[in-house]
Amino acid sequence: MSATVKKAGFGATLWEYLTTVDHKKIGILYLVAGMFFFILGGLEAMLIRIQLIKPDNDFISAQFYNEVLTMHGTTMIFLAAMPLIFALMNAVVPLQIGARDVAFPFVNSLGFWLFFFGGVMLNVSWFVTGAPDAGWTAYAPLSIFSEGHGVDFYAIGLQISGFGTLMGGINFIVTIVNMRAPGMTYMRMPLFTWTAFIASVLILFAFPALTVGLFLLTFDRLFGANFFDPSMGGNVIIWEHLFWIFGHPEVYILILPAFGVFSEVVPTFAKKRLFGYSSMVFATVLIAFLGFMVWAHHMFTVGLGPIANSIFAVATMAIAVPTGIKIFNWLFTLWGGSIRLTSPMVFALGFIPTFTIGGMTGVMLGSAAADFQYHDSYFVVAHFHYVIVGGVVLGLFAGIIYWWPKMFGTMLNEKLNHWFFWLFFIGFHLTFFVQHFLGLMGMPRRYWIFLEDQGLDFFNLISTIGAFFMAAGTILFLYNVVVTQAKGVKVSGDPWDARTLEWAIPSPPPFYNFKQEPLVRGLDPLWIEKTEGDGKIKPAEPLGDIHMPNNSFVPFMMSLGLFIAGFGVMFQGSYWILAVIGFAITAGSMLYRSFKDDLGYHVHKEDLEDEKGDGSNG
Repeated sequence: MSATVKKAGFGATLWEYLTTVDHKKIGILYLVAGMFFFILGGLEAMLIRIQLIKPDNDFISAQFYNEVLTMHGTTMIFLAAMPLIFALMNAVVPLQIGARDVAFPFVNSLGFWLFFFGGVMLNVSWFVTGAPDAGWTAYAPLSIFSEGHGVDFYAIGLQISGFGTLMGGINFIVTIVNMRAPGMTYMRMPLFTWTAFIASVLILFAFPALTVGLFLLTFDRLFGANFFDPSMGGNVIIWEHLFWIFGHPEVYILILPAFGVFSEVVPTFAKKRLFGYSSMVFATVLIAFLGFMVWAHHMFTVGLGPIANSIFAVATMAIAVPTGIKIFNWLFTLWGGSIRLTSPMVFALGFIPTFTIGGMTGVMLGSAAADFQYHDSYFVVAHFHYVIVGGVVLGLFAGIIYWWPKMFGTMLNEKLNHWFFWLFFIGFHLTFFVQHFLGLMGMPRRYWIFLEDQGLDFFNLISTIGAFFMAAGTILFLYNVVVTQAKGVKVSGDPWDARTLEWAIPSPPPFYNFKQEPLVRGLDPLWIEKTEGDGKIKPAEPLGDIHMPNNSFVPFMMSLGLFIAGFGVMFQGSYWILAVIGFAITAGSMLYRSFKDDLGYHVHKEDLEDEKGDGSNG
């Protein structure tokens, strides 16, 4: 809409966001929800670190520690990292490929609301029977015999959330395959779009394994099945296989889009095209392929035997090669560039050594014989936090700061961004670097206390101090967001002097994105027009009417129905009525959607106002 429209009231804005099918608004929804759960997961992490600040601490009880530990892992992976990645994918991918929206806007909205209600369901457990307490991996038989309904909330909540994620993944595959602008061949796609595409393919193949596992777990706990009960002929190891066949590709679903962010940030602020573009694409595909062949390295100690262990160890070593290719390509992109140390660039520079350390300890853990020493110790905790925080989280913050002007039309305060980076970065290394040594000294993971005179006191104290630094940095970032949005100083469509298509339109973009489909003349299309043309993207079609989808409240209702039904299935007895009501709401919404002809609407070419700085409309 044009800038002259007066600000809508709170009620109107809320309704707009509840019913929106616009990928940019859905991106904002994912961002807000993801940040909320990120803060929640961070508070849970702080409880863990305060409990471990000194030996024999009784800050929280053992049972509550198990719940906090489980919810911290589950929240951070499923409810913080995933939605924040989807936030960036929604905000950026359609703009980068020159599309007006994703392929299925309705399904995009449904995916968000399913994720959101699944996450809410998981956290309702705190107030009902206690949270899940079997660890974020929910290993059987512990998860089968766990008291209360905590693990039921885990299984049903993640099931609902997982549907949403799966829909999002399918949506982005179709969008990227079908909706690229003229001239945007696969090998001209920006690297972030490539990594979003490959991550979506991974979602498509990995999430069904989790879905099946959670389905079996639900039936074991609620309906007396015995898939994982050895005394009844079940097999507990099957759960580990199902979980990690999903779980290992999941870490690549998380890290690949972060790699994509750095592949956008580094060329922009080094003023050079990405070194070895085609090898970066190839490495991304290879990582995705190998990512499905390494899951049992999480299970070296369960007794699969030397042959299986050797095969998975070799595959684990192999996956380091394409990752190394990426690291060197970023370094070569920096080499000889005119580097600007903006905050996204500083995150990228902090990421490279941090992630490399995480990769190095990963190769150590990938050696099956050595893993018998490291397994279930704090060494593993240190390793995966170096990869997930040092990789994914730094990538997410780099991406959020980099694309903030595109999403909101404002610019976060650079000075505060730099303070945020240093507090978070130093705090991170203080927290997790010492945990490698704690692990080698024999401290097991998931334990709620450690004893005196074991030499573990000092490093645990340092680790907790580091966690407070990270918390301080996050608070500073949130302060920056609030102040920036309150001031509301608008920026141009291309504040970073960037290279790709999304920077050719105003910030924030009009609801139809591109007035005319853009014509792409090569890799980094905006940079080509800046250096060889007049700085404006040429249209690929004459100005015409634009077809847009209508908003819909149906996705919200469908998700709400499943949310209600989950409680009925879980508590049974007189609560079965909830399951009936919930499934009826969902089925009724689906039926309504099936019979209603929703043909969308047209924006007429006469109404397309002429905006300044809009390259695609030039």
